[in-house]
Amino acid sequence: MRVSISSKGDFKRTTDFLVKMSKADLFRNLDGLAQKGVAALSAATPHDSGNTAGKWSCEVKVGARSSTITWKNSNVKDGFPVAIMLQYGHGTGNGGYIQGRDYINPALKPIFYQIADQAWKVVISA
Repeated sequence: MRVSISSKGDFKRTTDFLVKMSKADLFRNLDGLAQKGVAALSAATPHDSGNTAGKWSCEVKVGARSSTITWKNSNVKDGFPVAIMLQYGHGTGNGGYIQGRDYINPALKPIFYQIADQAWKVVISA
């Protein structure tokens, strides 16, 4: 049995695509989306006093092989982040327990979809 494979042309389109993807154009608008995440978290945070809702920030790191958005909340009480207490619940000083409320995941879900949509548009337009 004999198998033969032949090819015509070059790999210019493939090479152009790979070069474009390697330039990190995929992550060019992460700062704006990260700020949208801050606004969404601030709006979704339960706010008796407003301290936690107003303490959200973000950090975007774009590297050669990956990019990262980190959302942070700087409101800390007795060494523990209040945003985490609100999300997962916490004990009280008199032995009780306050149930957490999942507000972070629903707030960020639309932002994650926007990031994925943006990335896909860059890929298919390359």
